[in-house]
Amino acid sequence: MALLAEIGTLPQDGVKQKNMVVTKETALAAVFRQMASGVFPSVVESFDRGKTIFFPGDPAERVYFILKGAVKLSRVYEAGEEITVALLRENSVFGVLSLITGNRSDRFYHAVAFTPVDLLSVPIEQVEKAMKEDPELPMVLLRGLSSRILQTEMMIETLAHRDMGSRLVSFLLILCRDFGVPTTAGITVDLKLSHQAIAEAIGSTRVTVTRLLGELRDQNMISIHKKKITVHNPMMLSQQFT
Repeated sequence: MALLAEIGTLPQDGVKQKNMVVTKETALAAVFRQMASGVFPSVVESFDRGKTIFFPGDPAERVYFILKGAVKLSRVYEAGEEITVALLRENSVFGVLSLITGNRSDRFYHAVAFTPVDLLSVPIEQVEKAMKEDPELPMVLLRGLSSRILQTEMMIETLAHRDMGSRLVSFLLILCRDFGVPTTAGITVDLKLSHQAIAEAIGSTRVTVTRLLGELRDQNMISIHKKKITVHNPMMLSQQFT
């Protein structure tokens, strides 16, 4: 996986990579805060874990920027199955499909607060106005969107595993890449995650996730402190369990 190559260099290149990420996120945050001060009213909302931000089919009236926490995007199919397609961290943007298609389309995904989140939302009219006035803005938004597309590709790869153990390991590696903080013990996922939240993300059950995490902990692959997971060696974890 290209994902593993990125994770594997995190402890050594962590400062450089973090600086690159911060630069991109700062630019996107500045753009949204500037748009939020425009003539159209912006809104800051808080959602508890598990609360819906918007449903598939809802009118696409606002674009969202994550100030704090993580948001899960999923696709609901006719049989009732819900598949996670992306897990977005703070300083990510979502709800921009109408801007891409050029049509005022309805929501395609189900957006849920994966952790407690604070969101800044801007009316789509304000975003369209800002894009016309600043020719560099579409590229800034595209950079922000590109990370979500990569997330979706990795989540599809994760859910392709039929074995729940492999599915869980793949998901942990995604968390390391997008929410990981290098520490002396390995890479700590900077999210407080319940077993139920992980189970919902990978299409499993809380009981199964609890058992699998326990096995990984017994083999010293991971440790858990105050609901934060530390992966001691992502490369070794992948090679042994996927």
